[in-house]
Amino acid sequence: MRRIGAAAVAAGAIAFVAGCSDTPAPADNASTIVRSTTNVAGAGVVGNDRPTAGLCPQTAPLDPAGVEGSVRPIGHSEGISEVPADPKRVVVLSPASLDATCALGMWERVIGASSLDPDFRGDGDQELYLGPGIAEIPSVGTVGAPDIDAIAALKPDLILGADTLGAESYGALSDIAPTVLTSSEDGWKGTFLQSAAALGRGNTAFDELARFTADAEQVGRDVNATQSQASVIRFLPDSVVTDSPSSFAGQVLAEVGVQRPPVQRGDALTIPLDDVSAADGDIVYVRFDGDDGEAFGTSVMTGESWEDLGAAVDGRIFAVNDTVWSGSGIVAARAILTDVTNSLNAYVS
Repeated sequence: MRRIGAAAVAAGAIAFVAGCSDTPAPADNASTIVRSTTNVAGAGVVGNDRPTAGLCPQTAPLDPAGVEGSVRPIGHSEGISEVPADPKRVVVLSPASLDATCALGMWERVIGASSLDPDFRGDGDQELYLGPGIAEIPSVGTVGAPDIDAIAALKPDLILGADTLGAESYGALSDIAPTVLTSSEDGWKGTFLQSAAALGRGNTAFDELARFTADAEQVGRDVNATQSQASVIRFLPDSVVTDSPSSFAGQVLAEVGVQRPPVQRGDALTIPLDDVSAADGDIVYVRFDGDDGEAFGTSVMTGESWEDLGAAVDGRIFAVNDTVWSGSGIVAARAILTDVTNSLNAYVS
């Protein structure tokens, strides 16, 4: 589930607070995937009515410093590239950098982008959480496997990607246009700043991160975050894993002040199916890796062991958007803030 199942992310109110619900209880048949606007295998769905129209702001002002003639030298994982001072035709090859183009109001200059899901074409090539305009940006291959010929045909003046592409891809890409590969060692905030610098909007990025930190702290106070231990679970097609505190979602939750169950405060865990107790918490956030992850997750979540979890008994399990919570970018981080605001003190009806 990149979108909590295609049907589960359809428009509709989220009915997870106290009250009545017409959503039928999940069937005992583990092969049945519950697809509803409000419920996935007993979990309340968070964020399926997330507004995206007009999400990206107007273009941020250009940084005046650091320009040498018509170019701006940018250091990155593969060295230093001289990029246009104000790029106009950008190809983006990583989800984090695509998120940055939205946050900085630069998305309309993106002429091609790698897509996460090669099989999904219902609403465009790109992920939907960044809005309908970005969803329609043409694909230039999948993340990690760029289509060099397609990129060259677009005649970009800047290519933005991640260091996971490696030196060989960098060489091929830099033959087409100035290329910047952000470093994965600097965390999601560092990636945002690197992308923004390449786009000529580093000053705005610093301001946005400061505003995000203040907003995260305010959300924490509003929901009394330190009093809750949140479990974060991802269902792969054949296994159940936890998010570590160093994951993207883990970092955002920590900035809000949300605690994690003791067993989830170290490295990510693979949870054995015969004992899912490590998945428990005051509240449990679950997400699914594609349709296969949703099918497997449904089979687990409709089993006795899962239904005996304290959070399940209390009605405190919520399904969240996989792309957002697995993401890396300030727009995704703000979406998590909204999800936490709407769910941390809520119950599935």
